[in-house]
Amino acid sequence: MTLYLPELNNNDTHFPDPSLALTEPNGLLALGGDLSVKRLCSAYRQGIFPWYSYGEPILWWSPSPRAVFIPETFKPAKSLVKFQRKHGYTVTLNHATEQLIALCASSRPIEETWITDEMIQAYQVLAQAGHCHSVEVWDQQQLIGGLYGVSVGQVFCGESMVSTKPNASKIALWHFCQHFLQQGGKLIDCQIMNPHLASLGAIEIPRTEFQDYLLSNRDLTMSDTCYAAQSLQLS
Repeated sequence: MTLYLPELNNNDTHFPDPSLALTEPNGLLALGGDLSVKRLCSAYRQGIFPWYSYGEPILWWSPSPRAVFIPETFKPAKSLVKFQRKHGYTVTLNHATEQLIALCASSRPIEETWITDEMIQAYQVLAQAGHCHSVEVWDQQQLIGGLYGVSVGQVFCGESMVSTKPNASKIALWHFCQHFLQQGGKLIDCQIMNPHLASLGAIEIPRTEFQDYLLSNRDLTMSDTCYAAQSLQLS
């Protein structure tokens, strides 16, 4: 089947309306462009994100339904609470963003990952510009997992999570949900549902509902200390 997609102009950061995204494959909206800070920020403010593999052009997506976490309703499983009590992993925010992004990329075979070298570099630059943030989980001095994503007002757009030891990504999400809520956060986007996200309590909402929520919250501010480098402690 031949797909006809809008090709982005390298001279501006305009995107087609997300409502024009394909239903099959779900959410495919456009191709081309670049991964500059300006374009990525424009994309996330519209509920659009890049997702492609080695050898493909840059592909842009806005799927429906959208998988999200509601921080105020997130509750860790009793087994996770017991696990963390026993192991006492340390959780930090923005202590090792570049390292965490690289760990997410290396956790998958190269033929299966969308975190290409180009994506790694782009999100590291986005982090340096203050838009991309990471939650790291440590066992002593060893980085064993976490998550990273992009802040858009009072919405956090999750990009990837990783565990090299049991439950590390779950512990990262648990700590971040509580911190994000306390700092004024409203919604965590996790793009497309999968069994792992569903097991953690993610829900699906229509793209139109997600877009309305994003529009209402993308220009609202968070606490000044929300994304400062810090240790995350549960209250």
